[in-house]
Amino acid sequence: MLNTAPCRCLMDNHVDSLNNAYEEFVAAAANVLEAKESSEGQKTAATDAALENFKQRWELFRVACDQAEEFVESVKQRIGSECLVDEATGSVAGKPGQAATSGLPPISAVRLEQMSKAVRWLVIELQHGGTAGGSSHSHSSAPFDARFSEDAAQ
Repeated sequence: MLNTAPCRCLMDNHVDSLNNAYEEFVAAAANVLEAKESSEGQKTAATDAALENFKQRWELFRVACDQAEEFVESVKQRIGSECLVDEATGSVAGKPGQAATSGLPPISAVRLEQMSKAVRWLVIELQHGGTAGGSSHSHSSAPFDARFSEDAAQ
């Protein structure tokens, strides 16, 4: 099962960072308005400095938003991967409150890992201009699942 303690700590850090960046951005916006008001709408060194600070705070806020979004995406992928493993290995069945599985036989965790590695190798090979059909990568060092005819033939 997914250990959420490190994730929660990281999430708290991202939320704090995002909150701080937002607070500084709003304060910088208020400073621009105050500088404009005190200069009666005229361009001054104070308004220029306030605008420059506002631009910097805007960029910092955008960076914090991007980092938080990347974190959320990584957590979504992690949760999705764990759910896939749970579903494929049948470990979801029998948990209270969980819906019944699709009726497909569960895949062993070893077999799932083998398939996952094979897909990753194919993706890497295709990204580097290789041909997926001509793959000579052999992953025979991993055990195989005798329920699958393609494994039994190895």
